[in-house]
Amino acid sequence: MNQHEKDPGWQFLRLARDKLLAEQNRPYDSKKNMWVPDAEEGYVATEITGTKGDNVTITVKGEERTIKREVLQEMNPPKYEKTEDMSNLTFLNDASVLYNLRARYAAMLIYTYSGLFCVVINPYKRLPIYTDSVARMFMGKRRTEMPPHLFAVSDEAYRNMLQNKENQSMLITGQATTYIKIRDLIPQ
Repeated sequence: MNQHEKDPGWQFLRLARDKLLAEQNRPYDSKKNMWVPDAEEGYVATEITGTKGDNVTITVKGEERTIKREVLQEMNPPKYEKTEDMSNLTFLNDASVLYNLRARYAAMLIYTYSGLFCVVINPYKRLPIYTDSVARMFMGKRRTEMPPHLFAVSDEAYRNMLQNKENQSMLITGQATTYIKIRDLIPQ
């Protein structure tokens, strides 16, 4: 166990190795495991059980269906389960991105990289990831050495500013909670 793992905030930054390894070792067949659009959940995991021309037979939520193959999106191998940087995904499609963000959020891993971008999903509760001890973890570290976090992005910008003697900029965007509440009050 490294020093960082003892911090109460660490569990909200990176999964424990044993949990991650267990998730990354599930069965997977690149020709059969796919994503299929779902009206309620966006996309759900499915398995191809048969093929006939452009159509495939799949099992979704215990129900067998025949659909066009072009509707399916490829699923990433389990080694990318809860990946910290989605630019590493083998299949960078809508279903895989949404699944990764959903899986990380369910584990309260609210920060995820997508290449140069840092995606944050509001947990709507306080997490112990904005403390002095967590900030110190990120100081002087490369972005690839630590889990995704605003501290990693800001420390890298600060170091680049000092080393390269050039201005740095960050763009922070999002949907304001106030806007959501007001929008929900407006009749459709």
